[in-house]
Amino acid sequence: MKHRFPSITLGLPEWMDDSVPHGGVTLTSADARMEFVIMLSKRNVEEGTGGPFGAAIFERDSGRLIAPGVNRVVPASCSVAHAEMMAIMVAQQVLGVFDLGGEGLPACELVTTTEPCAMCLGAIPWSGVRRLVCGARKEDAEAHGFDEGDRVVRWVDALAGRGIDVIQDVRREEAAEVLRQYNAMGGLMYNGRLGDG
Repeated sequence: MKHRFPSITLGLPEWMDDSVPHGGVTLTSADARMEFVIMLSKRNVEEGTGGPFGAAIFERDSGRLIAPGVNRVVPASCSVAHAEMMAIMVAQQVLGVFDLGGEGLPACELVTTTEPCAMCLGAIPWSGVRRLVCGARKEDAEAHGFDEGDRVVRWVDALAGRGIDVIQDVRREEAAEVLRQYNAMGGLMYNGRLGDG
């Protein structure tokens, strides 16, 4: 029977297979993990497969990559296809769970090139991750034309209250440079209306 409404299918770009070795990736420091997601964000821009944001879910303690993610908003015609959301959804499919913090699973870490926007921040507690590592700041993204939405002022404390550690400013300048380059090359700003009634 044919359904009236379309199925929703989101996927990572084809080049991702070349960027993640078949044997997997294990990165033992926050710095190395951030370097990896910055590489993903740059490649996403170079390949024209989405915006200048990268993310990944790692096992926090071992550093084993569970799932990469990049921004797919424009090619997927889907405003929720942010890099963090993609990494979370792919990780949940890889592990076959809806809760990355479920019993018997290793603690998971979300590494993202830019602090989460309002939407992604809202999704983090429900994802089950136990640590968030950020590169560029919200103000870096906004300085280059992105609308990051309205977050609670003390969002780091709010996550800490839910048992989620936050590490900020890991390779901040390098992550912000990808945003600057995307803006300088005239990359499409697929943000909110920014006060447009």
